[in-house]
Amino acid sequence: MAVEYAVEVEGVVKSFGRLRALDGVSLRIRTGEVYGLLGPNGSGKTTLIRALVGLVKPESGTVTVLGRRMPDVGILSRIGYMTQAAALYPDLSVEQNVRFFAAISGTEDNVGEALDFVELGSRRRSVVSELSGGMRTRASLACALVNRPRLLLLDEPTVGVDPQLRRQLWDRFRAMADQGTTILVSSHVMDEAERCERLGLILFGRLLAEGSAQELIQRAGVQRLEDAFLKLSEVRS
Repeated sequence: MAVEYAVEVEGVVKSFGRLRALDGVSLRIRTGEVYGLLGPNGSGKTTLIRALVGLVKPESGTVTVLGRRMPDVGILSRIGYMTQAAALYPDLSVEQNVRFFAAISGTEDNVGEALDFVELGSRRRSVVSELSGGMRTRASLACALVNRPRLLLLDEPTVGVDPQLRRQLWDRFRAMADQGTTILVSSHVMDEAERCERLGLILFGRLLAEGSAQELIQRAGVQRLEDAFLKLSEVRS
């Protein structure tokens, strides 16, 4: 039975020494929604995503994913996580990398489907170290998709990717969302953020505002999403 909210974060605080990476963050993401976490480097985006998969333990607050309170290792097989730095073994082939992640989640029958989804079927035997940056991004995404996740977490997924590939990846993300997969994308790229159904603007570990790109622009009384972020940052600073 599907839950209404795939992600529920309530009052989460996390510090690293004197740095407060998350400062009372609360948000909810509906099942099947494409949600963008928009903010500059160091704003807390990656820390929040790591909290969603149990890699970071908050000092206070709660994190619930797919109806289960985190950390809960039993839910990890239903989550796909594409890290900002490609988590690939460079000396292995594309297929070997995907099979490794498939074996962890027990979904080895889905390797071919994942490779075809990112259009790497013809490069399945290529060694990762010989691939271009865009091809490595595709391979990393295939590893995140091989377990047919119900929640897909993408940390800066298209940094350094050419516009054509970015558009292709977003077409695939949208198709997944249409089939019920919830997608959380962290980004600092404005045109990418505008592809999300709803955005959370984050700065210094605090959630500044939420809404669609157009709603945020209207709320700030500006013409562009970038200007809306700057204006709303001033209000909350």
